[in-house]
Amino acid sequence: QVTLVESGGGLVQAGGSVRLSCTASGRAAYSMGWFRQAPGKEREFVAANSWGGATSYYADSVKGRFTISRDNTKNTVFLQMNSLKPEDTAVYYCARTFKSWATINIEDYVLWGQGTQVTVSS
Repeated sequence: QVTLVESGGGLVQAGGSVRLSCTASGRAAYSMGWFRQAPGKEREFVAANSWGGATSYYADSVKGRFTISRDNTKNTVFLQMNSLKPEDTAVYYCARTFKSWATINIEDYVLWGQGTQVTVSS
């Protein structure tokens, strides 16, 4: 059974950077994505990446600040988050589809990590 394990969250000041990692226990030959959920809010899409890495999508709120990338030799996907804002505070989840192409639709994601907390202080 494939599992996803996130790491890299923590407390950071506004304007700072954090890099999240998500490693799959098995071969992850599928598109991956990152979502986040703030207290009292629904889980929302952040970024997605096709299996080959050629296609990426971003939520408007993070465009130009966040970058999704992957290393398929290590079954790992990354989320580099720069210029962080207090409103980026949330639990961040990585997720995997059964598709090779990138997708922003949460319904396409069938495997989820346990989440990692990112807190941005003002």
